[in-house]
Amino acid sequence: MAILLFATLCVWVGCSDSKTKKIPVKEVKKISTAISALPARIMDPQDNVNSLEKRELGRLLFFDPILSGNKDVACATCHHPNTGYAEFLDISIGANAKGLGSKRKFNTPNEIPFVKRNAQTIINTAFNGINTYNKYNPEDAPMFWDNRVKSLELQALEPIKAFEEMRGHGFDETEILNVVVNRLNQIPEYQQMFKTAFGDDGISIENLGKAIAAFERSLVTNNSRFDQYMRGDNDAILISEKEGFELFKKVGCVNCHNGPMFSDYKVHVLGVPQNNKLEIPDTGVKDSFGFRTASLRNLRYTAPYMHIGSLKTLKRVLEFYEDISNGKSRNPLVLKEQFDPFVRELELSVKDMSLIISFLNTLNDDDFDKTIPQKVPSGLAVGGNIH
Repeated sequence: MAILLFATLCVWVGCSDSKTKKIPVKEVKKISTAISALPARIMDPQDNVNSLEKRELGRLLFFDPILSGNKDVACATCHHPNTGYAEFLDISIGANAKGLGSKRKFNTPNEIPFVKRNAQTIINTAFNGINTYNKYNPEDAPMFWDNRVKSLELQALEPIKAFEEMRGHGFDETEILNVVVNRLNQIPEYQQMFKTAFGDDGISIENLGKAIAAFERSLVTNNSRFDQYMRGDNDAILISEKEGFELFKKVGCVNCHNGPMFSDYKVHVLGVPQNNKLEIPDTGVKDSFGFRTASLRNLRYTAPYMHIGSLKTLKRVLEFYEDISNGKSRNPLVLKEQFDPFVRELELSVKDMSLIISFLNTLNDDDFDKTIPQKVPSGLAVGGNIH
């Protein structure tokens, strides 16, 4: 375990005049940068214990565009299994559009804006918030690039309410969830499935979030080659990949990308380049230009990278970190003095990059549920308008 010590001690010394003098030194704070394999088991919230009935209901809801205002967008539209439950697009295109991933385009005419951030993968969000000691609370798990919502149950409802994601024109944010619940209540198959999964509570906003969360919580990849290596299989990764792992820790990447998910789930200011598709710059958490540390798992499926998809390859990501560690800002709205203190700890050079990228590839794992329903109870297009 690598341990960073920031900090401070106060030392008391005796003086010749028998008076005691207090000499202040900096305060000590420990930050663990341990890395380990993902847990074999998934924890459920106490009020949403997983079941096959909930998962299967959640799967259908995830692919059913009946959840969107104009019945044209599903959760799967921007989080499709064919693209690792993410999408190969810098920033998402939600309502009033057609196509999947990089082929998705707005319809004409259009007044819907781009979704302002990159769609993160759903895979392994069951472990969000996990720390370096493999401890986490699914009821308090941070979600989104700004940690604004806690738990998958609450996260599942947010895109439905968002104008540019799923709501579109025609409904107010305060009414859309009730509209969706009323729609579901008109479909006998959903009525029966909710009753089987949740008993007499049936269809409700809360149970809608719980069902989708139950499905999302089942999407895990906790047996990558790196996980196997950390569990004792020394041959699971190559020598060059082991060298990359050591460099990853040595140069300082581990300061923020730690724990089983390679994220400290904290907000950091990096000055990521803006995306010119957005008319108004995304200023992040409390207008600080800070965003949460992204997980490094399954990077194969999550390009382009960063919260705004402005860096297309892992090499460009590492070159960006090399620049900011040397005090070069890639965002004219963010001064180098605003950079997170950890940026100054980075000692990244071009010669290290290929080995670090080799290591990062050991975190890929394509053994996840890719099942796509043949149809959804609403009778609408599975996954929304993606064809």
